[in-house]
Amino acid sequence: MGCFECCIKCLGGVPYASLVATILCFSGVALFCGCGHVALTGTVTILENHFSKIATDHAMLTDVVQLMQYVIYGIASFFFLYGIILLAEGFYTTSAVKELHSEFKTTVCGRCISGMFVFLTYILGVAWLGVFGFSAVPVFLFYNMWSTCAAMRSPVANVTSVDSICVDVRQYGIIPWHATPGKACGSTLDDICNTSEFYLSYHLYIVACAGAGATVIALLIYMMATTYNYAVLKFKSREDCCTKF
Repeated sequence: MGCFECCIKCLGGVPYASLVATILCFSGVALFCGCGHVALTGTVTILENHFSKIATDHAMLTDVVQLMQYVIYGIASFFFLYGIILLAEGFYTTSAVKELHSEFKTTVCGRCISGMFVFLTYILGVAWLGVFGFSAVPVFLFYNMWSTCAAMRSPVANVTSVDSICVDVRQYGIIPWHATPGKACGSTLDDICNTSEFYLSYHLYIVACAGAGATVIALLIYMMATTYNYAVLKFKSREDCCTKF
């Protein structure tokens, strides 16, 4: 066998579906965790400077944000390891690898591990659908504030009183109702929309939401790949049983 044929045969053993899913998963998780972490910090800064001047009013929110940032660290670490494990599982359970190693034999333990990955990937996929929906909430809130600021700059808004246009973040449950001032109106609201913290946090939340969506797609690809691998293992086990008789 020549070098070219050997390279073609080795390339045939690459689980491309798992490889694409791993790259997409790493990219999505990195965007979600990195952008989400910075955006949460910017959100707390905006609330402290403009909507809740007393620290005790948003103390619980600060603790929740810090907890979410620690959770982000855990998510990034877990999916880094899980992606590598699934990629390795894809290399050793694709039918192409079985063709390269004709003496490959399946075991009950191997089939159980492959089935466990199918189940775990399905659970993670459902969980990330929830994360994707949750990450869209701050995008919606910031979009409402941005659209309100844009409405103030329109010719129609200039005819009426600009100070009557307000955004009250207390109605979203982010801070308690007794927080002061709790809302921003007119020129104060326009100044908030022009701050670097608002601009950066708004776009980072959009990128984080996109990253969560990419992770969902990656888990769907993982799900299809692991299900196929498990089916091949089951077929291989039946084939081994048939050759014994």
